[in-house]
Amino acid sequence: MSLLRRFLPLLLLAVLVVAVFASGVTRYLNFEALRTHEAALRAFVGDHLILALLSFMAVYAVATAISLPGGLVLTLTGGYLFGPWVGGGATVVGATIGAILVFYAVRTSLGEVLRRRAEASGGTLKAVIDGVQAGAFGYILTLRLVPLAPFWLVNIAAALAHAPLRAYALATFLGIMPATFIYSGIGAGIGDLIARGETPNAGAIFEPRVLLPLIGLGLLSLGTTLYQRRRARTGNAL
Repeated sequence: MSLLRRFLPLLLLAVLVVAVFASGVTRYLNFEALRTHEAALRAFVGDHLILALLSFMAVYAVATAISLPGGLVLTLTGGYLFGPWVGGGATVVGATIGAILVFYAVRTSLGEVLRRRAEASGGTLKAVIDGVQAGAFGYILTLRLVPLAPFWLVNIAAALAHAPLRAYALATFLGIMPATFIYSGIGAGIGDLIARGETPNAGAIFEPRVLLPLIGLGLLSLGTTLYQRRRARTGNAL
């Protein structure tokens, strides 16, 4: 029974992966589908706002948990359907829940096996694990503010490094806020394109005016983390 409880989170994730790809829902995670079904989505949100928000957060949590492509489209869609603040907030909550699901599944199921392999092989995963162990909250916060490593990689590395769940969840929640609200704000403005019958272009998120503030936030967080580590080493030396 204990073995079942240990692997149950991982089994649930595997079931989610199979169910999502078998349903064919991935074909809707693009801007063309958003433009095509815009009227129906708008009507559903207008008639059932709370249910629409809960459904959106659930979909985002699942997409994050199984690393489903299309997260950017979902973020922009949230801003478009619910507005930049409500849509951004729903995205942050959904993404954080999904990240916690992955974190918990990896830590309870295959954590020790994967950790031994990561330590033996080295590479990016080992580097992230070492960084999390040196300072979980600050390091994870930095990686969330600026995607120096893929989102899923940070989830796994934090679990393998035995990061405290509270620090991991809080760093994830706070770290993804700036980019999420910026992208959600961009999503709120794509209505004009859809009204003209055009398909939105994701290229706007790569403009300097969008990326530079995020990079600045990440560097600020990284500098703070490095300063704290240096102080800790100096204190230990004394």
